[in-house]
Amino acid sequence: MIQELKTNFGHLFEDELLHEINQVGTYKEVPEGFKLIEIGSYVKVMPLLISGAIKILREDNDGDELLLYFLEKGDTCAMTLSCCLGQTKSEIRAISETEAKLIMVPIQKMEEWSANYKSWRKFVFASYHNRLNEMLSTIDSIAFLKMDERLLNYLGDKARISKDGIVHNTHQEIAYELHTSRVVVSRLLKKLENLGKIELHRNYILIKEI
Repeated sequence: MIQELKTNFGHLFEDELLHEINQVGTYKEVPEGFKLIEIGSYVKVMPLLISGAIKILREDNDGDELLLYFLEKGDTCAMTLSCCLGQTKSEIRAISETEAKLIMVPIQKMEEWSANYKSWRKFVFASYHNRLNEMLSTIDSIAFLKMDERLLNYLGDKARISKDGIVHNTHQEIAYELHTSRVVVSRLLKKLENLGKIELHRNYILIKEI
């Protein structure tokens, strides 16, 4: 595990902190679709993402989900940090978008490392900053972009994460994450296909131009 830590976080953390993470952290591999954090649960560990991608979702009173942002290699979740430090229940759901490798760090170490390591404090503040910007981007897209523009941005993010330009989500799954209806998604996907930006196949969507 220490080698993967050095590869992914060596540019951020000093060797002493890397060795501490290696000692107290738990290495975890999860399949696509694995639920890491549930809304209403207490967060006892903080994930450091070594590979793969995790999607962070919110839920409204009717149980409908909204995609907030994706976590990728080298990231952690600011919402998780807030829950850890405040010892409050989670307000987000975290699900692996792809197969993922993580190191789960006990929350007891959060304050200790913040006091002892400048690099850790800098990492935490940068994580808050990055996740806040991503949430503001999500809010902006909901408030100012038309649904076809939101869908195009969503497909672009999915294609970037998959690295092969293929999106395997069903029309219904896309509708859930964009907080709209399947009928609207299907109509807009057909429009994008007619514009030559995507190809619709039985079990996947091929991104041609975003």
